[in-house]
Amino acid sequence: MLICSFALLINSAAVSQDVYKMTVAQDGSGDFTTIQKAIDASRSFPDQRITIYVKNGIYNEKIIVPACNPRISIIGESVEKTIITHGDFFNKINRGRNSTFYTYTLLVIADDFYAENLTIENSAGHIGQAIALYVIGDRCVFRNCRIVGNQDTLFTDGFTSRQYFDSCFIEGTTDFIFGPATVLFNNCTINSKNNSYITAASTPQGKQFGYVFMGCRLTAADSVTKSYLGRPWRDYAKVVFIKCELGNHIQPAGWSNWQGTGRDKTAYYAEYENTGPGSDISQRVAWSHQLSKKEAARYTIKNILSPVLPVEKPVEEWILGKE
Repeated sequence: MLICSFALLINSAAVSQDVYKMTVAQDGSGDFTTIQKAIDASRSFPDQRITIYVKNGIYNEKIIVPACNPRISIIGESVEKTIITHGDFFNKINRGRNSTFYTYTLLVIADDFYAENLTIENSAGHIGQAIALYVIGDRCVFRNCRIVGNQDTLFTDGFTSRQYFDSCFIEGTTDFIFGPATVLFNNCTINSKNNSYITAASTPQGKQFGYVFMGCRLTAADSVTKSYLGRPWRDYAKVVFIKCELGNHIQPAGWSNWQGTGRDKTAYYAEYENTGPGSDISQRVAWSHQLSKKEAARYTIKNILSPVLPVEKPVEEWILGKE
């Protein structure tokens, strides 16, 4: 009995020794060979941030960061060579009309997630809805990441979720940035691969901010000549482009309604001091807006991603992902 009790004490002590820094490497030189195993080994609801360093490699994984694992950072060795990829798509999933939402390569349910120097890819190709990144957590940050796919590349979910994309490259074909979250895209490149729609916001009624693009570049493949800034997936969609460079692939009308609906009557689509050949507002749809200087001044990081709880850390801190 004494030996058994001593063994139990040793095992309990080993379990309680939480690790806050891990390395993933496919060649076995790290703590884990897959990213999901590192996440699964992370302490639930940790008292400090857990950082997972990922060495260069192509990680063919379908990854979930569950709600019980907040405050996780995944840092790649380099954005070009640290690649998370998977190839699910609507018909492959075959789960009925909602199959789109099971096609993700990376699903982030947890709050306070941070990613840097990663490529997140859905490799299914031009084959219908296929999500690369699905984010539902609050205060989630992506910095210097590539989020690539085709239709429905990036799903920003969560009616109360706030997300920040800084210096990222995001590309796709149809509605490739979509969902209800409040999201600030700062200094990002948004690349269209087909003639289609860039955003399909579904901002809940009453939200002050939906999608805000600040200082972004809108580019396109050489064959693309007719892209729209967005169309409203649901009533009350909100999308604003501020001081962005719009390529000549952007249609003169700028925005489109969702066919067969009256969502143009509730959508709030606006622009302010954009540049480039696609920024000519002379033929914009009548229901879009041009912000005044006073209105544009409201669009700051602090206002867009403002705290919800009195004890919440300031925006200026959580967007750095270093707490």
